[in-house]
Amino acid sequence: MIEAKLGGRFTFPGTSLTVHRIGYGAMQLAGPGVWGPPKDPDGAVAVLREAVAAGVNHIDTSDYYGPHITNQIIRQALHPYPAGLVIVTKLGGRRPPDKSWQKAISPQELTAGVHDNLRNLNLDALDIVNYRVMGSGHGTEEGSIAEQVTVLAELQRQGLIRHIGLSNATAAQVAEAQSITEVVCVQNYYNLAYRHDGALIDDLARQRIAYVPFFPLGGFSPLQSSTLSSVANRLGATPLQIALAWLLHRSPNILLIPGTSSVAHLGENLAAGELTLSPQTLAELDRIAAEAN
Repeated sequence: MIEAKLGGRFTFPGTSLTVHRIGYGAMQLAGPGVWGPPKDPDGAVAVLREAVAAGVNHIDTSDYYGPHITNQIIRQALHPYPAGLVIVTKLGGRRPPDKSWQKAISPQELTAGVHDNLRNLNLDALDIVNYRVMGSGHGTEEGSIAEQVTVLAELQRQGLIRHIGLSNATAAQVAEAQSITEVVCVQNYYNLAYRHDGALIDDLARQRIAYVPFFPLGGFSPLQSSTLSSVANRLGATPLQIALAWLLHRSPNILLIPGTSSVAHLGENLAAGELTLSPQTLAELDRIAAEAN
């Protein structure tokens, strides 16, 4: 029942880590602007506990959310962690007191970031660490990431990181990272309207590498689509549920990490795994990309 609700299962390549395809993204557990504590700390704890009780075993986070706040809430809610729970975090950014998002990509900053995550999550080793390429805005930006990936590979050899992934990375950066170490997942901006990663998703699928789309409904600039609303109304679902279901249908290597600070909204997100979209409906939704461009 849980597997059907949560979109099936996926095993990260070269690992023993198997997760349900619908997970949980913890960014919204911090306060407004992903800064400071949430308005309802008890509610944040309740959402995490409800997610795990519903079968979620893939949580995406970062110690620069808050900063530190999100990981501390995860520890409070779930530690000692249940068997099989996979916590994926990311490095490459920092949040100075002016609340901006800045790069943190030197060897010293990356090493300190790993130790921050370990301390605030109360772990001896991190399951998966994504190196987040900090481009302009939410877009990718070409450039070598060899130095940063090499640092993570060394931390992996030291036993502090089990597996390595990438976030906000181009196909060239994925290939460069793979020349240094095994990459188990890529987390990029992708949704019904923004599909620049289509070829990369297919290439990763052939390698059985996970692709984890963020902002499935447009993020800070929500997708406005009469087609999406029409399909949702017809199927008795919400637009976000349809957008999530479309991603699950798009490729078997896609894993979802929708975030929310509401238990009710969490249930809606997880229910997207129960939706079956017909070929006709998928074709209808596919036209949204043309409408948005």
